[in-house]
Amino acid sequence: MTSAGRFAPSPSGELHVGNLRTAVLAWLFAKSTARKFLLRVEDLDRARSGAEAEQLRDLEAIGVRWDAAVVRQTERTALYDDAIARLTAEGRTYECFCTRREIQEAPSAPHAPQGAYPGTCRELSHAEREIRRASRPASIRLRSDVAEWAVEDQLSGRFVGMVDDFVLRRNDGVTAYNLAVVVDDAEQGIDQVVRGDDLLPSTPRQAYLATLLGAPVPEYAHVPLVVNHDGVRLAKRDGAVTLGDLAAVGIPAKRVRNLILESLGLPAGPLEDALPFFDPERLPREPWVWKTPTG
Repeated sequence: MTSAGRFAPSPSGELHVGNLRTAVLAWLFAKSTARKFLLRVEDLDRARSGAEAEQLRDLEAIGVRWDAAVVRQTERTALYDDAIARLTAEGRTYECFCTRREIQEAPSAPHAPQGAYPGTCRELSHAEREIRRASRPASIRLRSDVAEWAVEDQLSGRFVGMVDDFVLRRNDGVTAYNLAVVVDDAEQGIDQVVRGDDLLPSTPRQAYLATLLGAPVPEYAHVPLVVNHDGVRLAKRDGAVTLGDLAAVGIPAKRVRNLILESLGLPAGPLEDALPFFDPERLPREPWVWKTPTG
């Protein structure tokens, strides 16, 4: 299978400059290593009507192109169900009936990392599970054999993070992100994952799960975020941060693209022209503070 990189937005609204910068970086990483570049819409949750079309339009407006048809997670539930069935057959899952509040209020298991699931439902008897099923639906959790896992990140180096009995399928029947992303990347031949560094803490869970499913662990590059003047991750509430908002104040998409490239130390113009100058080792390691330019 041909190796590939990807960008995988959730269609919850318009992409802001931070999302677009990550998409540009994912494209540059993929193309600079002779990989295909794929686009996957992660629409299992938080999908807003019309958002996908807006996002695809904005990506094209700044010059990000993909090399195959767009894939949507809602069309792939059979793949996720199969993965959970395989793990269950191996004794690697269990039902969990805990609410979020119960998890927050439960005492931590001895020596468990801060924030780890305390294992409340891990050893329930058959009779106990039957009683709980009568009152609420169950989520499906991974029965993890480790407490932590190490990954190598191209920008952050070796990172060791917590691995607990994380959710594979929520109690409303929706596949959890940590499972879906692993299954999708493996099935699509994605061996390079470029995304915001806010997702680095969850990466050890995904790398561990990939090994359990017999899937290759991708190469990771977690890139710095775009932040506002307070140093907080950029969001729609920060004003003119989407292409639509910026166009309304006289800032066209090509100028936004050039600002993104400038923030990466790359020349302005089409992404293809910047590609020969792209070197991951020279990328900024600090967040980019966004200041809306004047028209």
